[in-house]
Amino acid sequence: MKIALRIIVVLVLSFTIFGFYTNSVSEGEGEKFIGIGVLIFAFVLMPLFIYHRYNGRDLSRYSIKNLFQSGGDKIEDVIERNKQKKR
Repeated sequence: MKIALRIIVVLVLSFTIFGFYTNSVSEGEGEKFIGIGVLIFAFVLMPLFIYHRYNGRDLSRYSIKNLFQSGGDKIEDVIERNKQKKR
């Protein structure tokens, strides 16, 4: 997965750089390549990166509804842990 992400980053950067170069040589021609680079970044690279980073992790700790269950005692636990980290 790391290799695929790196290849896609290089692809996005190359589309974007080529688009800016083409745009400086002939006005308006490079906007297509810049747009393709942005679309690949937004719809391919970011979802794959998020999936790669959070794959196999317990995300239920970050849910807001879990903070308000059982009388709100979890909020105090979170505040206490943050205070202990700062010390």
